[in-house]
Amino acid sequence: MGVGFGALLPQFLDLLFDLLHQPFHSLLLLSLSLLNCVNHSFVILLHSLHQGREDFLALSDLSEIQRQVMVVSGMALLSSYVMWPYCLRRCTYCNFNKYIPGENNDLTMTECLQRETDTLLQLSQVSCITSVFFGGGTPSLAPASTVAAVLQTVSSRAHLSGEAEVTLEVNPTPAGKSRLADYRRAGVNRFSIGVQSLQDEDLKTLGRDHSSRQALQTVEEARRLCPGRVSLDVMFGRPGQSAASWERELRELLRVCDDHVSLYQLTVERGTQLFKQVQRGEVAVPAEDAIAEMYRCARRTLRQHGFLQYEVSNFARNAVSHHNTSYWKGRQYIGVGPGAHGRFAPLGEGGVVREARTQTLEPDVWMREVQQRGHGTRRRIQLGRRELLEEVLVMGMRMTGGINHKHWAMFSPRLGLREAFGSSSEVQELLQDGRLILDDRGLRCSWDGLVVLDSMLPALLVELERQIGQRLPRDPHAGQTE
Repeated sequence: MGVGFGALLPQFLDLLFDLLHQPFHSLLLLSLSLLNCVNHSFVILLHSLHQGREDFLALSDLSEIQRQVMVVSGMALLSSYVMWPYCLRRCTYCNFNKYIPGENNDLTMTECLQRETDTLLQLSQVSCITSVFFGGGTPSLAPASTVAAVLQTVSSRAHLSGEAEVTLEVNPTPAGKSRLADYRRAGVNRFSIGVQSLQDEDLKTLGRDHSSRQALQTVEEARRLCPGRVSLDVMFGRPGQSAASWERELRELLRVCDDHVSLYQLTVERGTQLFKQVQRGEVAVPAEDAIAEMYRCARRTLRQHGFLQYEVSNFARNAVSHHNTSYWKGRQYIGVGPGAHGRFAPLGEGGVVREARTQTLEPDVWMREVQQRGHGTRRRIQLGRRELLEEVLVMGMRMTGGINHKHWAMFSPRLGLREAFGSSSEVQELLQDGRLILDDRGLRCSWDGLVVLDSMLPALLVELERQIGQRLPRDPHAGQTE
């Protein structure tokens, strides 16, 4: 242990006690684990804790003491999102970053995904990856060898345990179904199936290239390969849909689904084919009150079938999505591939402030940039105190459990939840109406309040900004962009 490290040790233990509120025996274990730290890791950790960051969160199933030992020993943990940008066709409602490939460049894309993964993992100084999510686009168009190669790169740079959640989104076509076994052998242990609808006419309207029968066959195969780890994506608010037809469809789906359902409201996005069809009066989407009733109906039906709602759009019987939960809990993650987003502190280049990173959108341009400099990061924004807390608030309130006091204190040790939101008349009105709850557990929506979360967030964000301006000093890192 270096002299500078030893001199700082008492201050560090005092600070850790203040922030983490642990009893003495826990601190003793932590102090022993410090013997394995190098000065650089310690200084970074001390700075991060002082700033109230949660840049070193661990897996949810680790005990609190184990988690803190990993924190203190510099063992940073994060998740990884990998973007496969290609689709065979564009759905009528889709405005995502996706492209129809003009030629087969799977090999080049694979090599670039590997290289950018390696670069970003080096920058993050990560020691362990808790989850990997292959999204898109249509990642079930990617060769299984691509998935295996990316996972191998992750394993060579960080620890990827056999228990880590590795999810791949699947388009339920016959081709997608035929690749499931290969993906399983490549290391995928969870499938997210884009069923969207069990009505063939609706699938045609949405521009999907699968039928309801093909979707059910794909779900069956996925459940055989990954029992208990298959999620179904279903869309409501579709043209011509009613609450009654939606309930019948949902009950049919629940007869074949596994342990996880994600519900998505169809949004008519400007610039899409569906938007043009609605504008021309060719199709009509349900009214807002009808869509709200569909959502309430889905919540009731899923609860009756033993599903626990743990987030605005997500329901699980047994296993929640650990990857998505890491987003909602404000944890670090890297985004790999064209248009991917990430949130992490670039410790590898001396950075200690979390950054919001966006990769170059267009695949060919992105690949050239990766080949030239190892990554295709197009935009980097340092997240100041206000921006970080806004993200923690907006994402955390999506969870049914909301934000507990300890979690908030990891990001904001000097401005608690009660101090931030307890004195606002507008927030008090939400509390008195029963839509919002602020108690010893923390801040969260009630069962009815979760339905109208979007309408409550502006009041919470305005009050947060006001309290930060009044109580906390100016953040020198706020909004710095590269």
